[in-house]
Amino acid sequence: MKKRLTQSEEFEIMKLVLDKFLWLGFAIMAFGLYQAFTASVQTGFVWIVAGAVVLILFMVLIVREYEIIA
Repeated sequence: MKKRLTQSEEFEIMKLVLDKFLWLGFAIMAFGLYQAFTASVQTGFVWIVAGAVVLILFMVLIVREYEIIA
């Protein structure tokens, strides 16, 4: 039998998972900035856009799960 989580417990678990998406998105963007300075601006820009996509995915998951924007 599955245990039912309260709204608060579910939110705490979701924060732990989505926090990893946030760190991953910013790490990818930071790597893109590093690549822009060391390799080429085009390569860096591609990595920065990839990080932005991860952050947008993060935002969509939050809005879909908790319907923050009414």
